[in-house]
Amino acid sequence: MAVAPPTTLAGRLAQLGPGLIISAAIVGSGELIVIPKLGAAMGFTLLWFVILGCVLKVFVQVELARHAIAHQETTLVSLDTIPGPRWRVSWVLWAWMLMYAGTVLQVGGIIGGITMICGMLGLNWPPWVWLVLTTGSGIALLVSGRYGPVERYSTAMVAIFTLSAMVAVVALQWTEFHVTAAQWREGLSLHMPDSFTIAFAAFGVTGVGASELIYYPYWCLEKGYGRSVGPPPPGGAWSPQRPAWTAGALGWLRVMRLDAFVSMIIYTFATIAFYVLGAAILHQTARDVSDNDLIGRLADMYLRSLGEWSYVLFLVGALAVLYSTFFVATASNARLLVDVGGLLGVPAAAAPTAEARRKAVQAACVLLPLASATAYVVWPQPVTLVLIGAVGQGIMLPLLAVAAVYFRHKRLPPDLAPSTGWTVALWISAGLMTLVGLYQLLRTIGAI
Repeated sequence: MAVAPPTTLAGRLAQLGPGLIISAAIVGSGELIVIPKLGAAMGFTLLWFVILGCVLKVFVQVELARHAIAHQETTLVSLDTIPGPRWRVSWVLWAWMLMYAGTVLQVGGIIGGITMICGMLGLNWPPWVWLVLTTGSGIALLVSGRYGPVERYSTAMVAIFTLSAMVAVVALQWTEFHVTAAQWREGLSLHMPDSFTIAFAAFGVTGVGASELIYYPYWCLEKGYGRSVGPPPPGGAWSPQRPAWTAGALGWLRVMRLDAFVSMIIYTFATIAFYVLGAAILHQTARDVSDNDLIGRLADMYLRSLGEWSYVLFLVGALAVLYSTFFVATASNARLLVDVGGLLGVPAAAAPTAEARRKAVQAACVLLPLASATAYVVWPQPVTLVLIGAVGQGIMLPLLAVAAVYFRHKRLPPDLAPSTGWTVALWISAGLMTLVGLYQLLRTIGAI
């Protein structure tokens, strides 16, 4: 049933949800691992690139969600309509499946990071115990469907941890690692690095990564906006109920756009903070973020800035951030797995009823954490696993950008079309994302 959209800014802020959930997932492995690693490797030179990566993708994010709400269909169903070669599903979905395999490995790296932190918090249990507890607790919470308490706790902890990172950046000014005006100018000057692979991986997961771009519309449909709008009335543009439905849809789309931009502000500041800490401390001390000493190197950013007392703060905050990423990413990936299984005609995923779909998602919530944990057991290198997923997401970004432009001009109903200014911004965003992808492709070919 359609619900009237809020008309005031306060009312719209009260309805924010999916973007903040995504923020809890975004401020995770990308900000905590890949971004400091990039800062440690490159210093301040790519700060501009990191900020650009945060801002660019919000236009594609909103457009994909707008299309999902307009048609009441999930992202993968929409991607399956893109023209081109097909074998059971669109070629775009086959490209996405390669990225999806990388995200399973990425979650394995996140589970590995959680396991390391648990072992450093004082209880001297074997690593396999923490691995089992992490994976098992995640499965239990996901299967139970008790998302609300975890979402609220995760959002609060991510906010606190993000704030602590910003405080750490300010506290740097009273240490030997203080950031100078020259370093800020260097960071905001446009130039490309000689080695681009880590930067490209960071671009793939900075802000809204390809995974979040795909499952943000799922949360919009499931958590309120799409449900509040309701399905379009039969009869299309000629339906007498269409004007009222369009007015309600435009109202909720304004809430959704505000949701996405509030989320962008949160993760942009978080990304800047973690990058500056990596560039100011790890780069100057020549300490890379490696598989062998992942948590120790990251904790060093807090110790050098805030002092010895911040060690436990970092561990607890990092644990909350990574666990929330594990939780939200798995909940989202489970829905994606069921969706693509249905498109491929897999009987177990062909859920004709809401109850059947719920059970299929629950089964996926068991299988995916087990697969990710197994990946970490076989290859216990958390940084490498996260980077594999990040590179895969970077490769998928141009395809999603082009898909957003295609949906805007070929499938979006005219009465829900955005302004000319927004459309121009979408084209610029899609064009720059595509250029980054092509640049990485050419660099890779040149290296080979």
